[in-house]
Amino acid sequence: MKYLLIAMLLCAAQISFAQPPSDATGVMPNVQGLKIAYLTRKLALSSEDAQKFWPAYYAYADELKAVRKQNKENVLQYEEKALQIKKKHSAEFKKILGSDERANKVFLAEMEFGNEIRKALINRQRFREKVDKANGGAGNTPPADN
Repeated sequence: MKYLLIAMLLCAAQISFAQPPSDATGVMPNVQGLKIAYLTRKLALSSEDAQKFWPAYYAYADELKAVRKQNKENVLQYEEKALQIKKKHSAEFKKILGSDERANKVFLAEMEFGNEIRKALINRQRFREKVDKANGGAGNTPPADN
């Protein structure tokens, strides 16, 4: 199962770099789809829970993104505002999901998903480096004009 998830993430990462962002959030649609599936599975969302959860989650993600844009240069201020947003939305998630434990799982699952994506990208980069090395390093150089 773990290898299947990694393979899916690698495929998504491969495709995501070949296509520009096409939605308003700037997130690659396929990565966003993987994140939705990952969070749905990790949180064990029923269809009723999902109908209530996803609008609240998108509001949370939009708020967090806006704060990130506003505080690009001030990391401490960003972290403080992000914590406030997480606390605010944690209460909303608790109402929807029914417990503090499940509400906290939202943030844990987000971190885990990010870590899985990073691992997949690192593995992909290592694979590319191996292929380039095996090909004599000519994999990324354009052909010379004669």
